[in-house]
Amino acid sequence: MTAAVAVGALVALAPAIGQDRPESILPPGFGEPTPAPAPRPAPPAGTQPARPATPGPSQPPQSPTPGQPLPPSAMIQPLPATTPETALPVPAVTPAPVDPAVLARYEMPEFARRSLATVGPVAPSQGGLEADAFGDADGQYVETLMRRLTAPLPSRWMSILLRRALVSRVDTPSRTNGADFAAERAWLLLRMGESVAARAVAQSVDTDNYTPKLYQVAMNASLATGDPAGFCPLVPGAMRYAPARGWTMAQAICAGLSANPAQATPLIATAKRRNVASGIDMLLAQKVVGAGAQGRQAVTIEWDGVDQLTAWRFGLAMATGVAVPDELYASAGPQVRYWQALSPSVPLGARLAPAESAAGQGVLSSAALVDLYAAASTDDDTQSSATATANDLQTAYADRSPDARLNALRQLWGGAATRPSYARLVLTARAAARMNPALAKAEADHLVASMLSAGLDRTAARWLGTVPAGGDAWAMIMLSDPDAYRRLSYSDLASYSGGEGNSALKQRMLFAGLAGLGRLASGDIERAAQSLGVRIGADNAWTRALDRAARARQPGTVVVLAAIGMQASGWKDIPPEALYRIVGALRAVGLDGEARMVAAEAIARA
Repeated sequence: MTAAVAVGALVALAPAIGQDRPESILPPGFGEPTPAPAPRPAPPAGTQPARPATPGPSQPPQSPTPGQPLPPSAMIQPLPATTPETALPVPAVTPAPVDPAVLARYEMPEFARRSLATVGPVAPSQGGLEADAFGDADGQYVETLMRRLTAPLPSRWMSILLRRALVSRVDTPSRTNGADFAAERAWLLLRMGESVAARAVAQSVDTDNYTPKLYQVAMNASLATGDPAGFCPLVPGAMRYAPARGWTMAQAICAGLSANPAQATPLIATAKRRNVASGIDMLLAQKVVGAGAQGRQAVTIEWDGVDQLTAWRFGLAMATGVAVPDELYASAGPQVRYWQALSPSVPLGARLAPAESAAGQGVLSSAALVDLYAAASTDDDTQSSATATANDLQTAYADRSPDARLNALRQLWGGAATRPSYARLVLTARAAARMNPALAKAEADHLVASMLSAGLDRTAARWLGTVPAGGDAWAMIMLSDPDAYRRLSYSDLASYSGGEGNSALKQRMLFAGLAGLGRLASGDIERAAQSLGVRIGADNAWTRALDRAARARQPGTVVVLAAIGMQASGWKDIPPEALYRIVGALRAVGLDGEARMVAAEAIARA
């Protein structure tokens, strides 16, 4: 390498070799010595001395003296010299105290503030309910209904409708605070498994309007989404208005996430000394602190001896990428599995099973579930069974052979002799819509149920002339067809055999759905009610409240009351009388599409 450098140096210097005087590469005038200025003759007495000429190339410009005009070509104006004799005295000024209210207006201008009179993230133009969805309903009454509602619900479509009502940007009802009303909505969404929607509702309220109830729900929403950084804007207010152990630990967590370990370490030590948290709860908090910039600590999490999964443990584990043992999920409600399906920190392979459950519940859409399987198929860590499912799904959607697509659908449903899970019907909804009705009559019941699980009602209605009358597919189309032009008679209803499953219950559900939708001849409703034993005229506190809300045109209240009537472990425990009332009330307030989907779902899942 030394020889190469020497050769290169010689080549570079070659033009200068043999010259007596090195040739300058500077332009003319540069590098030449400046000649000494000749002495100037003294000006005659009484005359003004001549202004010096503009310096030439060989004459460097002279620095201007203070007060002397600058040449037109000057770029920087020099500051005038300041001497103690010429400097002006600066009076001492004492700053006036700033009013906190005035400072708040600068921090959050009036135009950016959100009113508590209307709260929610989804406007009507984005798919939400109208702003007056709760009308003049009593706010404390609606809050009580939400708080007492047991979730998750057995109906996918009822869950989807309830989520839509809870996230809508609606007027705050009377006798309640807008922040408290948002807290009740977010808390119900969390119990439904809708962690992302719950966080959006909580964040639709400005932090300076938070109440103790909303502080508590907001912490749970941040934990459900695995986002402890969401605590940080709320810590000062929470410590003032809603102090709790969780917020004490949040101070240390936020200090660590803010790259301030010098503050986080003593806060953790103080929390240990005061026994604010211990065991796995303290270790998880320390791991979050160490995950921040300049955390400089590693914490190993061991789940031995832990027998209960809490929101704190779930949220901090998701935030730090710690896998929660499967047996711990059994100690919590099913909604925690739905939180897991929505968590981006969970590996794709581990998200597939909870994602299917979430899709069956309505937390995930059919398209989202298909996208998840498509992403998992390219992941090297995905198990072979998930890859096989993804391959079958690709065949069901894109193969050129109708027989190959139908066989792939059967494989996804678990075989021809097996009743498929509702989650798998959701997964294959749009693949089922691509099938030719004339070539898939044997699987018509499952194909129609699959299409309707994603709301493809008009696509399913094309099968009406192909499916046999009196089967499940026929019954679901009779309930879901948005363009139905005639009412059925008692003989049409009696021709329904009940299809697969509990035939007696499904006959009653079909009657309740048709009667609630107004698709059964009025003269046959009483006759069918007596013959099937459905007491559609039953009167109780719930039916009276539902009727009042429907008459008052309060779709938000109707949706909450409809969900109250669906609190059960499964469709087999929902009385047909309740379905009749729910479908009729939804239809009365303009929610016809959801009413049809709920009625059709009863046939598919009863």
